[in-house]
Amino acid sequence: MLSKIIDGKKIAKNIIHNIKNKVHNIIKKGHRPPGLAVIWVGKNKSSQLYIQKKQIACNKVGYIFKTWHFQEGTDIFKIIKLIKILNKDKNYDGILIQLPLPKYIEANQIIESIHPKKDVDGFHPYNIGCLVQKIPKLRPCTPKGIITLLEKYNINLKGLNTTVIGASNIVGRPMALELLLSGCTTTITHRFTKNLKEHIKKSDLIVIGIGKPNFLHQKNIKNGTIIIDVGINTLPNEKKIVGDVDFYSVYPKVSYITPVPGGVGPMTVASLLENTLEAYEKKHQYED
Repeated sequence: MLSKIIDGKKIAKNIIHNIKNKVHNIIKKGHRPPGLAVIWVGKNKSSQLYIQKKQIACNKVGYIFKTWHFQEGTDIFKIIKLIKILNKDKNYDGILIQLPLPKYIEANQIIESIHPKKDVDGFHPYNIGCLVQKIPKLRPCTPKGIITLLEKYNINLKGLNTTVIGASNIVGRPMALELLLSGCTTTITHRFTKNLKEHIKKSDLIVIGIGKPNFLHQKNIKNGTIIIDVGINTLPNEKKIVGDVDFYSVYPKVSYITPVPGGVGPMTVASLLENTLEAYEKKHQYED
């Protein structure tokens, strides 16, 4: 059974180990380590949990890490003012806005105020535009992590028929761009898509992230399909976390599949650390 499972936790651990060694060498040369600034607004419990995970990962590799928290109701321009200060702060190579933001805040306005070279989440229009134009700079973390997983498992993406289920700005849309860049024939589906099952049945690779537990079943996929499950859902009246894929029903038919948890999630954090290091290295490449 294990031969089919894409172990994101293991791959992420190796990436973090390599970053830790690079940071050690940076400090050894007398330079400061990479720095990550995180801004969050409100009291979203999931946001607090994700920030803690990022802090733990940053501490592991030796990054500078600091958070700024604003109460819900804070004027958006107060947040943008902080971002402008951090854009100029030489101690921080990456600025991250923890999503979701409260509904009264226009997320794009906040994201666009981050300098593109410090946009380690990869959501700034400049960085998305570079991905569209096939000249990727800082790439969105979850799609980047998924591509890394597929590469580490030596899965040849060229020519594959792929379907992305879900068209969010965080996963679906940039994921489709990553797959196009990798040579896939890519379909991106959404709530208005007709005949979704027909798209799924033709797919060699499916990436799903819609927040609907056990949405994808074995009867809809063909033999040998590769499935990447981005969903994280808590079942009602249970503490169990599941993805958007009915894992045990699809398992006999897949060639590879990511588990939930332990698949895509750890790679998102690892990609964030990679992006922060990339931003640092580009800033300091002429200083040695």
